[in-house]
Amino acid sequence: MGRSVFVSGGSRGIGKAIALRFARDGATRVAIGYMRSDTAAEQTAGELRALGAEPVLVRGNVTSDRVLEQVAELGPLDVLVHNAATGVIRPALETEDKHWDWTLNANARAFLALTRVAAPSMPPGSSIVAISSLGSIRVLENYVLVGTSKAALESLVRYLAVELGPRGIRVNAVSGGVVETGALAHFPNRDEMLAMGARNAAGRIVAPDDIAGAVAFLCSPDAEMVRGQTLVVDGGFSLTA
Repeated sequence: MGRSVFVSGGSRGIGKAIALRFARDGATRVAIGYMRSDTAAEQTAGELRALGAEPVLVRGNVTSDRVLEQVAELGPLDVLVHNAATGVIRPALETEDKHWDWTLNANARAFLALTRVAAPSMPPGSSIVAISSLGSIRVLENYVLVGTSKAALESLVRYLAVELGPRGIRVNAVSGGVVETGALAHFPNRDEMLAMGARNAAGRIVAPDDIAGAVAFLCSPDAEMVRGQTLVVDGGFSLTA
């Protein structure tokens, strides 16, 4: 399809699955943002290249001016995916203001900042997708800061969908259930979360490729009339009490 794509947090886990999906679907250039691991980024770049896409590596904190400048320099994007996420995992009363600032900046403010630099040159028919989580609407243990940041992210999706609609740009979100990635290592109750995540109508835990498939749909012409929505991909987990 010859599209130009940028995926923040695209070197590992869900972001990598999204980047590779676009390459498999015919994107000519897939830029991935990443924070630390050059090894993981280079490996992903090699896989993108093998699929026929030109990889571009954007290293650094997604909230930094330097990274935003690099994204702007990519030129017109057909797809922008904000997947990069971080946060302090602890009870509300054990958090500090610096934890709030770090989490909200990386997960929500960065999405708005990326949109500000990318949207002006995005052509009609392009798409912006934010990756959220069930913590935006459900109370998960030790997840207060990340959950709040994801709620802010989903609110931004709605506002941006209305504001950018006249430009022909669609904005949506994908909210995943528990997905088995390296990010779960930061949760003290990881094993419990994995067991919980598999208790759904599908009978298995959500895979990164499941999220990638939903993102691909939202960025396809079939989703032309899907605007400002959060598509939940959790195997039906959130349906039950």
